[in-house]
Amino acid sequence: MNSITDITKKNLPRHIAIIMDGNGRWAKQKGKFRVFGHENGVKKVRTTVENCVRLEIEYLTLYTFSTENWQRPKIEVDTLMRLLVSSLKKELKTFIKNNVRLNTIGDIDSLPSRARKELKEVMAKTEKNTGMTLTLALSYGAREELENAVKQISIKVKNNIISPESIDETIINTHLYTHDLPDVDLLIRTGGEHRISNFLLWQIAYAELYFIDVFWPDFSEEHLVKAIQNYQNRERRFGKTSEQLN
Repeated sequence: MNSITDITKKNLPRHIAIIMDGNGRWAKQKGKFRVFGHENGVKKVRTTVENCVRLEIEYLTLYTFSTENWQRPKIEVDTLMRLLVSSLKKELKTFIKNNVRLNTIGDIDSLPSRARKELKEVMAKTEKNTGMTLTLALSYGAREELENAVKQISIKVKNNIISPESIDETIINTHLYTHDLPDVDLLIRTGGEHRISNFLLWQIAYAELYFIDVFWPDFSEEHLVKAIQNYQNRERRFGKTSEQLN
């Protein structure tokens, strides 16, 4: 069985993003309600965060709740919001212990007031932590993010703050939710699906993609290790040839 100790610290991904898919299907397989899957999914977040801390990964971004998830049955949405609040309260000690800074991206204003309040409190209490940055994508959609960026830039062009000719990748980056995060190096999706599902479309332009046929509640240390080792064995050329890199 592969473990954290089997990973060489050379060529580690700086920023890992995870689409945590399969909670509901995992519960259904066990003859349980979907909430049972979400509750066990929360537990897996803790172990994954701790494993990434042990590996000294600088940034971990988790697709926690998408803009499309608001379309789910109200009882499930309410349960997910309740779990968000309770897990933030429980995990604060873990964040402090592991020097983790909590961050968030998405339309946070659309969250219930209790969830927003708890989120802001935990972020404030961890803002001076200097270890890994854990980003929760909440009420997040990449197309909405890009739409908002275009609107902000358009207003600045209209008001002669910036010129159309000056718009480049740097300008666009500064208007995204992720303006203070580096691009994603490794994107992992659990659950057996091979889709991006409107997640960090701009930020994963050169990311290595890793899809695994395991539901999120079953995602283990061994699965994380295999994903990272797979990443380390890939050649990232960024448009260049192998000869140029050598």
